[in-house]
Amino acid sequence: MTAATTAAATGARAVQSSARTSRATRLTVRGIALLYLALLLVLPVAMVFLRAFEKGLEPVLEAIQKPAFQAAFLLTLEITLITVPVCTVFGVITALAIARRRFPGRSILNALVDLPFALSPVVIGLSLFLVYGSNSPIGDFLQKSGFQVIFAVPGMVLATIFVCLPFVIREVVPVLREIGYDQEEAAYTLGAGSIRTFFRVTLPAIRWGIIYGIILTTARSLGEFGAVAIVSGKISGKTVTLTTHVQERYEAFDVVGAYTASIVLASMALVVLFGMQLFQSGRLRRAESNAEEPKGLALGPVPAVGTPGAGATEQGDA
Repeated sequence: MTAATTAAATGARAVQSSARTSRATRLTVRGIALLYLALLLVLPVAMVFLRAFEKGLEPVLEAIQKPAFQAAFLLTLEITLITVPVCTVFGVITALAIARRRFPGRSILNALVDLPFALSPVVIGLSLFLVYGSNSPIGDFLQKSGFQVIFAVPGMVLATIFVCLPFVIREVVPVLREIGYDQEEAAYTLGAGSIRTFFRVTLPAIRWGIIYGIILTTARSLGEFGAVAIVSGKISGKTVTLTTHVQERYEAFDVVGAYTASIVLASMALVVLFGMQLFQSGRLRRAESNAEEPKGLALGPVPAVGTPGAGATEQGDA
């Protein structure tokens, strides 16, 4: 009994020591992660807000009311409102081509989609400048036709679309592969065409991937700087976005104007971030509720056989 008691006590102490070590390890890893995020993300953003409101609210309101800031803000919204629908539509089409079609060069297309992730935005802007600049055949032809791309809004839109291209595609392709072909093939078997099958079957199944891709595209479009700075020319009041406006004001020693534009960009990014978090939490809740529901085939209401009261009539006749 003494030996058994001693062994049990030793085992209990070992378990407690292991638990304390495991808890200490978890707390250490958690603290390192929080410190890392605080130093790289929270502290710099907080400092921008503190410096912007260092002299009160009035200088910030004056900076917001300046025509240069308002023009940059409206241009940023305009580019975003053009970029997001274009990237969404063509992103869904490209995702369908990658996940649902078999054709020569599909693997090359799948690799090219990630090209904006690999290239620097400055390189993207320079490549667009070489293709659509006035010294190139395409740019010279467009300029003679009265359509200017470089140093104008179309070039800025092209640069932003190039940078934001992969987000919707990379969110939709895994969803398409996960849902498979069964529902679409069933719709085709029942006589539905391609368009009707897409809107009735495919689109409802991939809608959450599309929404998440739209959120990421919006955030990237609002904060794009490198490619846009190359092709815009930074013409004040015409081709200056909020990101280039920050640089312009800072180089002109207008610190309040630079900080004001920065906090507006940061606020827009935070709104997008919170929207993404709400979307994720709502999606998880819906997934959990769907998992709790009993699974089965939704066959719909069963049509009645015969006329009401037929059974009673038959019984009476019997």
